[in-house]
Amino acid sequence: MQSQSHMQSQSQSVRQIYLFRRGGKRAGAGRKPKGDRALVPHETRARVTRRTPVLVTTRLLAGLPNLRRESTLVLLRKTFAAGADRFDFRLIEYSIQSNHLHFVAEAPDETALARGMKGLLVRVAKGLNRAWERTGRVVSDRYHARVLETPREVRNALVYVLQNARKHGARILGIDPHSSGPWFGGWRDRTPRRDRALPEAISWLLLFGWLKGGRIATSEAPRPAPGAGGRAGCRV
Repeated sequence: MQSQSHMQSQSQSVRQIYLFRRGGKRAGAGRKPKGDRALVPHETRARVTRRTPVLVTTRLLAGLPNLRRESTLVLLRKTFAAGADRFDFRLIEYSIQSNHLHFVAEAPDETALARGMKGLLVRVAKGLNRAWERTGRVVSDRYHARVLETPREVRNALVYVLQNARKHGARILGIDPHSSGPWFGGWRDRTPRRDRALPEAISWLLLFGWLKGGRIATSEAPRPAPGAGGRAGCRV
């Protein structure tokens, strides 16, 4: 009798360990997004190569001053130029919005992109903190990166970045001065400035491939919902 009771107890113990075993994926587990707005889900990013430019977006913390100010513009232009060509990362085009930044960049792989973006955003944070006489975080979360694999995607990304202020309702005639547009060589109706501080593109897609869709008019606006159906985009 005692032996039978002992065997039943062992059997119950085995079932209990199986039903409530430790480990494995659990609902709600894992690191939570930072910031007031969860900008980027922590997922595997697409593979970056020398042949594929990247559309990058990063958002600032809520409550910080508007980035589209003349004094901030001068500061950010110098900051972008200083961090534009490091660790095999190359910043090609940019635009400055009120609370976020858009970039078109090149890198040979994910590591170079991460190192380059980290260095660039550290410079941005330090520069803005000095200008605003504050300390602490500036960027609210990880940047979002989308690999651009076709001429169409690259052209759409260029329009999206250089003309992004129009997407947010800004009334701009011609080129947005809070972007690298004044130095962009792909306009249909404008000649670029010659004192470009950013590196020139080296990938075929950014040099020649996107031109298959035609040069960009300064009146052209971004598509209303980028990021779907082969269109370049980002989460903003």
